[in-house]
Amino acid sequence: MTDLNEIPTSNEELAIHPTVFAPDMLQGKVVLVSGGGSGIGRATAWLAGRLGASVIICGRNEDKLVGVVDAMREHGLDAEFEPVDIRDRAWVERSTETIWGRFEKVDILINSAGGQFPQAALDFSEKGWNTVINTNLNGTWSMMQAHARKWRDTHLPGSIVNIVVVPRGLHGVAHTVAARAGVVAVSQAVAVEWAPLDIRVNCIAPGTIQTEGWAVYSEAARAKYPLTNPMQRVGSPWQIAEAAVFIGGPAGGYINGEILTIDGAGQHWGEIWTTDKPDYFADATRRLDAAGEGP
Repeated sequence: MTDLNEIPTSNEELAIHPTVFAPDMLQGKVVLVSGGGSGIGRATAWLAGRLGASVIICGRNEDKLVGVVDAMREHGLDAEFEPVDIRDRAWVERSTETIWGRFEKVDILINSAGGQFPQAALDFSEKGWNTVINTNLNGTWSMMQAHARKWRDTHLPGSIVNIVVVPRGLHGVAHTVAARAGVVAVSQAVAVEWAPLDIRVNCIAPGTIQTEGWAVYSEAARAKYPLTNPMQRVGSPWQIAEAAVFIGGPAGGYINGEILTIDGAGQHWGEIWTTDKPDYFADATRRLDAAGEGP
């Protein structure tokens, strides 16, 4: 039996990794996953497909999308892809029309697409800042609004799950912290506005989750990630996928406007430095640990 705490990293592992859910939980549902070519999005696509859903993954890198879809189809799953750059509003709207024209509905939208790079905030360029904001905030909003309008116009129910970031203690990526805070705020606002349309909107805030995206962080920073929570280990994309399916699917039918933080209690424990921890703060930690010790 595979350990539920193991981190599946390949398509083959995602095809067989155990899940707590019944295999027909999403039978007849259409699930759209942005950022489905890798990381949390890819794991979510696999899980939704294994639970019986028709899955569409979208993203900018068509090669990645094709690789995931081909692998899912080889295992008998119903999977399609739609190339889209969520930073381009017109492209989002075109892809929305294409997807709804092909499937006639989307039951669950999981916004996993995003990106950032570790850097001191004083060193952000205008282009770097805008790129992260446009992807993580504006792109997510475009996806949300485009599909919410389709749900409104077709009188069909809908569910949105936005993948954000752990709400406190995350340092070295101030641009994505700002963008994701905006996603949380707008999600909570429209969870009220769109409730009469039978549209639910929720967020999942992961802590240190081991994905391919870790490559942008230094080895020294990655080595400390298991120490950022009292469970002393990192999480997996599969664990976030199971949370997304729970909160966005039928089991979460009365959950709306919430943030589900999945970080091993890290938010109550300490801090996550995506860059090397500056000496000022490292020295403060050492002084704190030494306080009260004898000579």
